[in-house]
Amino acid sequence: MAGYLNLDGYHTPHGRALPFATGVKLASPDMNVFVISGDGDLFAIGGNHFIHAARRNVDLKVICVNNLNYGMTGGQMAPTTPIDARTTTTPAGNLETPFNLPFLARASGAVYVARWTALHVRQIKRSIQEMLDKRGFSFLEIISPCTTGYCALNKLGSGLDVMKFYHRHSVVKNNADTAEAHIGLNAPIIVGKFVDIERPAFEVRTRIPKDEIPTAQQILRGVPWCNLGD
Repeated sequence: MAGYLNLDGYHTPHGRALPFATGVKLASPDMNVFVISGDGDLFAIGGNHFIHAARRNVDLKVICVNNLNYGMTGGQMAPTTPIDARTTTTPAGNLETPFNLPFLARASGAVYVARWTALHVRQIKRSIQEMLDKRGFSFLEIISPCTTGYCALNKLGSGLDVMKFYHRHSVVKNNADTAEAHIGLNAPIIVGKFVDIERPAFEVRTRIPKDEIPTAQQILRGVPWCNLGD
């Protein structure tokens, strides 16, 4: 994604975008740090990092492009693949219950949670602006199935057909109960802004004045130090 945008970006190891971004944010608290990744990266190998970054309320803007499978590596089943959906590793249909990403984000402690489809361009733009204005862990899910690896196997048609499907089946429910925002195969999709609350961000609570940062020699001598701010 960074190759298409005029900004500084890092391509991190698979599944490790959030701990990397956490380090960037703690080192540069005044910087806006975005994480743009897929459902497999964030919620399979990176699932542990997601729940703890949200729990700590690190001021990160996380955008998940959810294509409901591993769209870049062969179309395998992912943690978000709907039940009965076909993938290259579930040719008879998925049997595993998928994650409900807005519900997971809210339960983990995110202060901002929204979901739109690739059709909802204006709403996505508005959500990104709201995330920029928000202090804390913000999460935006964008539903965008891979037309080659997912839509063809599940008879959803071309990219244009999928946009028409979103137009017919998206249900805007701002402030909806995220427990009801699960995604079924060829079923209506609940979209909207679900969470917008306030709580102290992690880097604010852990900020240490420069004159109180211990030297390496002090740490080695076991000098106790801790400042959790206000």
